[in-house]
Amino acid sequence: MDIRKRPTAIILSKNGIVFFKKKGGTIILPGVDDGVQTFEDSTRILSLYNDIGVRKVYLTPHIMEDCPNTVDGLNRRFEELKSFLAENNVCYPELRLASENMLDTLFEQRLEKKEFLTFPADRLLVETSYYNPPYNMRDLLFRAKSSGYTLVLAHPERYIYMEQGDYEELKRSDILMQLNLSSLVGFYGTEAKKKAEFLLRHGFYELVGTDLHRWSMLESYRKAELSKDVWEKLRELISRSSQLF
Repeated sequence: MDIRKRPTAIILSKNGIVFFKKKGGTIILPGVDDGVQTFEDSTRILSLYNDIGVRKVYLTPHIMEDCPNTVDGLNRRFEELKSFLAENNVCYPELRLASENMLDTLFEQRLEKKEFLTFPADRLLVETSYYNPPYNMRDLLFRAKSSGYTLVLAHPERYIYMEQGDYEELKRSDILMQLNLSSLVGFYGTEAKKKAEFLLRHGFYELVGTDLHRWSMLESYRKAELSKDVWEKLRELISRSSQLF
């Protein structure tokens, strides 16, 4: 199996930007959440992406009550990763650090201090529980926007409680939505895949992330069977994503 010969990897490399998220994706920053756990595993993944031509990678570890990472702690781990790569003469893409932030009580505390790791132009990646929204979701989103952040909602296709009207309301509120590639290839089941295809076909997404948590997830990408129109929409989405970074 040579993943570099597969269309998924080739498409991801064309624009030179790949987003890694945990919670269903690769957290290449090792040992900080449910993603990659060792520097060696991080090296293996980053080396592959360097080989296929990826130029820039955003690492987005979780920050939530169940995984209370801090900005300082994540920055230290990020520097440790880069030192490990340099000491071992690893060729790797340009690395940037952001975070994926759960809309919970910890988020409210960080919002008061403006203590976040963001994408360029203060784009802030957020998420909710897959089963239920926070009771004060609209208030949290409004307060975050009022504080100057452009909000990016991670993997909206995976939220069981969301329906078409919810996505339309988010769109009207100028909240960007990010597709998990793993949802599109069926890693999270039929329903998430169907939702992802619907949202992609109807132009709801502005960003795409690999959601690669571990090396073994690459098998899902290798086996991906996407229709021609979905492939074309995905290409267009990746092109739009590249304009934002």
